[in-house]
Amino acid sequence: MTIARLANAQRVVVKIGSALLTDAQTGKLNRPWLQAFVEDVAAMRARGQEMLIVSSGAIALGRRALKLPAGKLKLEESQAAAAVGQISLAQAFQEILSTHGRSCAQILLTLDDTEERRRYLNARSTLNTLLKFGAVPVINENDTVATSEIRYGDNDRLAARVASMISADCLVLLSDIDGLYTAPPSQPGATHIAEVAEITPEIEAMAGDAASEMSRGGMKTKISAAKIAVESGCHMAIGNGRTLHPLRALEEGARCTWFTARHTPVAARKRWISGGLKTLGTLIIDDGAVRALGQGRSLLPAGVTGVEGSFERGDAVAVRDAQGHEIARGLVTYSSDDAARLKGHNSSEIETLLGFSGRAEMIHRDDLVLKS
Repeated sequence: MTIARLANAQRVVVKIGSALLTDAQTGKLNRPWLQAFVEDVAAMRARGQEMLIVSSGAIALGRRALKLPAGKLKLEESQAAAAVGQISLAQAFQEILSTHGRSCAQILLTLDDTEERRRYLNARSTLNTLLKFGAVPVINENDTVATSEIRYGDNDRLAARVASMISADCLVLLSDIDGLYTAPPSQPGATHIAEVAEITPEIEAMAGDAASEMSRGGMKTKISAAKIAVESGCHMAIGNGRTLHPLRALEEGARCTWFTARHTPVAARKRWISGGLKTLGTLIIDDGAVRALGQGRSLLPAGVTGVEGSFERGDAVAVRDAQGHEIARGLVTYSSDDAARLKGHNSSEIETLLGFSGRAEMIHRDDLVLKS
């Protein structure tokens, strides 16, 4: 069953670390490994799976190009190295993916992009649109502008945030280790753990620190990533990426550790919207809109008859019928001021009313939860 999780997943996020992408001695890109990895990605994409890559390596590549000394870099040196390395990294992915007939998109994110609601929705919409058109997004932390106070500090947690953001059902962290052990693998008696059904304090205590200079992550950050992933309904695997064709190897039964999610991504997201967010306003809707929501459709501006409260795009709002009964709640696409202008109007009138071409839905069905 654990093997099938990757092969059967509809939307997969794969994180690859600097130690896999770059040669530790020369700092050069490990192109043979990258070519084999992209072959795996292309094969999965060809059978209908949506693929996203969270990639480290920009700083490692950039520091070689800038001839920076070995050892820990200052923040501004890391930012400069990232600015140079991101170009080389994106070019390498684009060149190799294009040989398989796939488009590549570069996405640079900061912590704020996944924490601040409006930017979260924008990033989510962009990623979903790229996937709809068959592109393979390659994502990295925006090291050129992130500061020590706001940065993720590792791409394991960034990958988990991305997986949560786009409702992925599988996250794979490729590293230089084949999973979680009861103790550091070098210690006698250390036992590999094939599956983790629950992340307990005992599981967290098994984590160690980063093993290489180029890596900011370690098993501790991978456990933190697993918490984020499974809470959002996403299974997560930690696997050894040192081998060529690492994703194929996992599908064929290579040893790894699976962290299992108890809910689907859709169910986890619906639970979060329903019970984890405070509503900041209310939309009153007509009977036609009530019926439409009951049929699983989105809420359109035409069905809204009233707007109450003060809210911004991305905030949670309650949806009530004409009698005042709360029938749903969700993440609204427009601010309260814009929603008031749009209420009762057809979606084709949005640009005329607001001066810009906005989204057709007041609340998209993916961001809407009906009250039971």
